[in-house]
Amino acid sequence: MLHQRYVLVVDDEPNMRRVLEIMLRNAGHVVYGAANGREALVQLAAHPVDLVLTDMRMPELDGMGLLRALREEGNQVPVIVITAHGTVQSAVEAMRYGASDYILRPFDLEALELAIARTLGEAALQRQNRFMREEINRGWDEFVGTSAPMREVYNLIQQVAPTKASVMIAGETGTGKELAARAIHNASPRRDKLFVPINCAAIPAEMLEAELFGYDKGAFTGALKDRIGKFELANEGTVFLDEMTEMPMALQTKLLRFLQDNMIERLGSNRRQELDLRIIAATNRKPLDAVREGTLREDLYYRLNVFPVALPPLRERKDDIPALARHFARKFGYRGSQEAMLDDAVLAALQAYDWPGNVRELQNVMERALVLSGGAAPRASHFSLQTSPPVSSVVQPVPVGPLGPAVEQFEARLIEHALREAGGNKPRAAAALDISERTLWYKLKKLWPRETP
Repeated sequence: MLHQRYVLVVDDEPNMRRVLEIMLRNAGHVVYGAANGREALVQLAAHPVDLVLTDMRMPELDGMGLLRALREEGNQVPVIVITAHGTVQSAVEAMRYGASDYILRPFDLEALELAIARTLGEAALQRQNRFMREEINRGWDEFVGTSAPMREVYNLIQQVAPTKASVMIAGETGTGKELAARAIHNASPRRDKLFVPINCAAIPAEMLEAELFGYDKGAFTGALKDRIGKFELANEGTVFLDEMTEMPMALQTKLLRFLQDNMIERLGSNRRQELDLRIIAATNRKPLDAVREGTLREDLYYRLNVFPVALPPLRERKDDIPALARHFARKFGYRGSQEAMLDDAVLAALQAYDWPGNVRELQNVMERALVLSGGAAPRASHFSLQTSPPVSSVVQPVPVGPLGPAVEQFEARLIEHALREAGGNKPRAAAALDISERTLWYKLKKLWPRETP
């Protein structure tokens, strides 16, 4: 089903114009009318449209003249030409100037509706492709994939980027949440200002407020001089709050207040400052689950979730794996031909694996394979993609006794196994355990205090 589009109908016959306007409105479109090419140019200056439907022969400025004028001024709006005076020569000329279609009178309304739907669909695809090319030119080259789930993500980014709306990005660890946030920023009017990422799980809770809002000299012990916070630093730009559900509840209240009035106050200061910021938040959990569990304020959730973007895990977009693997191989120094890079056995293995660490895990696997292959085309023997064995096969029965020590012993074995499977990669291990990186660090310090820095 097509979204609502804006269509300009240009015809000097009022009855025909009326028939076309009724047909288009019944299809759910917004319609403007013009009696000739000159009126059409005035309408186009006032109302940007998605499609022009024009008669060929009209007084003052005909359909061909209108089409030529549009292309000469750089307007690439799709144009369908309708005429009762069709010749091969006029059809060729119309197409030469970029007409999308050419329909002769008398015509069947159903056929015209199909031509309009096809033209609008092709135009939407061209806009999306143009958007993607522009983003790649801006450095969005690691957002790789043409699968249906990723095309939906690109479409959402394209829709929200030009606006001021707050965005909530949800996705498993390693799906590219920061990459999506950067894409939104780079495609927005704020692209020339700072993009400031903040990992709420990586900064100790007692330091996070000062990190966000800054502080004045003497605000607390050790505050020897004024310090600007990340919010002030990003003024007129974008702040990306990663792992939003790890932010302490008291600080969530202050963030909510900022979202309501756009004012911040440094620690130790009574001076309020107005900022112009766009907030993009992200979480590796389902936001509503975090609300129910009390780790995310409900009112803050609704403030941030103005425009939700869900990133698909790699196991749901396996068609993108070959392109991603080739991309990472190039990134890590492979210089051979694309065709020789990955044989069928390698591709089959990569696409059979479920990738619990998502794109980040694939990147690490490709880097390791390139190291093992000495920079040549990796073979199946260079990859280690073994599914984790069931917990029951790695966790031994715990002797009956006090619950606390038993639970700690069970946790320790699970964490050891997750870290071993992740090759020591803590974000990947945390994802496999379905806990945040901050929680994993806390448990490491608790269980092995002497070994954890």
